Amino acid sequence: MGWGLPNTTSLARFCQKLNRLKPLEESTTETSLQRCLSTLDLILLGVGATVGSGLYVLSGTVAKEMAGPAVLVSFSIAAVASLLAALCYVEFGARVPRTGSAYLFTYVSLGELCAFLVGWNVLLEYLFGGAAVARASSSYLDAIFSHRIRNFTMAHVGFWQVPFLAQFPDFLAAGVILLASTFVSCGARVSSWLNHMLLAINMLVILFIIILGFVLARPHNWSADEGGFAPFGFSGIMAGAATCFYAFLGFGVITTSSEEAQNPKRAVPMAIIITLGLVAGAYILVSTVLTLIVPWHSLEPDSALADAFYQRGYSWAAFIVAAGAICAMNTVLLSDIFTLPRIAYAMATDGLFFQVFAHVHPRTQVPVVGILVFGVLMAFLALLLDLQTLVQFRSICTLLTFTFVATSTIVLRFHKSPPASSLGPASPVGTEQPSAPEPGQLRPALRPYLGFLGGCRPGAAVAWALGVLVASAIALDCVLVFGDSALHLPPWGHTLLLLLSSVVFLLSLLVLGAHQQQRLEDTFQVPMVPLTPALSILLNVFLMLQLSYLSWLSLSVWLLIGLMVYFGYGIWHSKENQQELPGLTATHGSLEETAQALQPLSQDPAQEPGHTEQPNSP
Repeated sequence: MGWGLPNTTSLARFCQKLNRLKPLEESTTETSLQRCLSTLDLILLGVGATVGSGLYVLSGTVAKEMAGPAVLVSFSIAAVASLLAALCYVEFGARVPRTGSAYLFTYVSLGELCAFLVGWNVLLEYLFGGAAVARASSSYLDAIFSHRIRNFTMAHVGFWQVPFLAQFPDFLAAGVILLASTFVSCGARVSSWLNHMLLAINMLVILFIIILGFVLARPHNWSADEGGFAPFGFSGIMAGAATCFYAFLGFGVITTSSEEAQNPKRAVPMAIIITLGLVAGAYILVSTVLTLIVPWHSLEPDSALADAFYQRGYSWAAFIVAAGAICAMNTVLLSDIFTLPRIAYAMATDGLFFQVFAHVHPRTQVPVVGILVFGVLMAFLALLLDLQTLVQFRSICTLLTFTFVATSTIVLRFHKSPPASSLGPASPVGTEQPSAPEPGQLRPALRPYLGFLGGCRPGAAVAWALGVLVASAIALDCVLVFGDSALHLPPWGHTLLLLLSSVVFLLSLLVLGAHQQQRLEDTFQVPMVPLTPALSILLNVFLMLQLSYLSWLSLSVWLLIGLMVYFGYGIWHSKENQQELPGLTATHGSLEETAQALQPLSQDPAQEPGHTEQPNSP
């Protein structure tokens, strides 16, 4: 049938494949994974995934090289950006309690191609993140033994001076990753128990650092004699915030683990908010005492906290801090290895990634193939790449993911037929208020004033306004970051571009706000939409532009490889594509059957020919 269609029809159908949405199944509780995680488990998993090298390594690196004592301001700005993104994660995590996190959120709102790129980006994010904490953990462990491991490796294996690469291969970091992968492959309960034990030690050490740090504090270290509070100015603070953003990237593990939560609708939102609050408080307090104990310019970046106590003559305290750092970074490593294969599992079950990653071990009920494959890849990255390179690579990947999630929040809020509606009136994801106008339509009270928008079909004006919003946010950030340097604009030109991009950004916000949104009675929703996700987009892009061009280059290469995987495999093996085939090859049937075949997204996947349910593991 398809061979005789005009080229325009074939092209339109191909574009529809890229934009097809994933409908939610009728049951969001059935899963081949084991539901064994309580709210406390999710909170501890989130805190364990977040408080690691960001506290023990980045605080010293940012303080010495980027912000000085104003590192606490950098952490505060990064916390605000994370909060805006976290609110979007909370809404999606409550409405879509399935494994996949940002990948799944994008699939139900922006379409298949965007979802694949987000999932592909998240895979890289966790690969770099796990490798980074492994190298940081290795550095602290080596420091305990007076750097004998490093000296032995450089003497007997060799060292090099190459951009991106570390000075020597870190076999200890690779070994730590392989050992952690072994624990995670034993099941969620085993890895959760180990995470709790290491996290308890870490929390005690953080309290110790804060208390002893304020006892040893010297306010003179913030004075002009030592360089002042912000020796690198505002640009240094913002560059530090872009790097510090890495320190808040753990809460995504909570939404990724929602399919294994006992009560995901209640537990996921609560765990994310509590986790972010605890982590932000810990980072700000620890970065404060760090620059009060010793002058910022005398810090040792690789082991700043331990070295600060050592400089003050408290070598026993430095040993305690080093032990806490090792425990903290291994909890982050466990969380990264726990999360990474579950993203691949979600993509594989949708047919967008190789099916071998959808295999769940019948006894441990974990995606064991993904754990082994990505554990080896992560160990290879930790073996060769430099710590700062790994941190920047993960930061740009996560900022891009957060931008997609914020955009997805706006799309889903104004969606005419939200995916959750297919779940029926008894669905746990909420019910739409019957008295509210249809989402995507102009609000009745504003029709007399904005009549020109009322003539658009529902959702069209919203789609255009959202596109303009994202474009104007990128333009505004580019003017703010490059207006005085790379663009070489005169003052009036800089001001004009700044004013124009700001006005367009605000106008697109007003157009979005003039349209009716979904209102769900029993599900958490992001407050002040579209303002909150729009600010998240604006701040995320701003922080991305603060990162090095090498980070942008690596991201571009990875996304190009992802496009090759998608167009070579994912687009043809997608479950949504398999559901379309029976309808497109049929030559007979009623008008209703034909319409149903051309609109596969409204169907129940369980009713499709050739569909097989995921077997429930014993």
